[in-house]
Amino acid sequence: MNMYPDPYMNFQDMTAEEMAFLQQATAALDDSQKKYFYMVYSSKRKNSQEILIFTLLGFVGFAGIHRFVLGQIGMGLVYFFTIGFCWIGTIIDLVNNKSLTLEYNKNMAYESHRMAAMSKQG
Repeated sequence: MNMYPDPYMNFQDMTAEEMAFLQQATAALDDSQKKYFYMVYSSKRKNSQEILIFTLLGFVGFAGIHRFVLGQIGMGLVYFFTIGFCWIGTIIDLVNNKSLTLEYNKNMAYESHRMAAMSKQG
């Protein structure tokens, strides 16, 4: 029985889907690897409210900044030079900001898991 509180409860705007994904991803890790995973993942994870704010900035200034923040440099450049596909792409991303953030966070969880799994093999 684990006596420690779930560290994922400390994340702001954590969805049930993301929590289940993280618990499944860390199930095979030992305690030190889980701590390392948590440390790495918490530094890389994005908050969907921040992505929403960056998406809204596309209407008043820099279209595509949310794509740059999510590591999608190519799409960020396309959004910048097309003014967010004439704002249509920005509106779509505004509606889908939570799924964009979840996709990014899942990719960061995979990356963090690989780092944590290798942390004890040396």
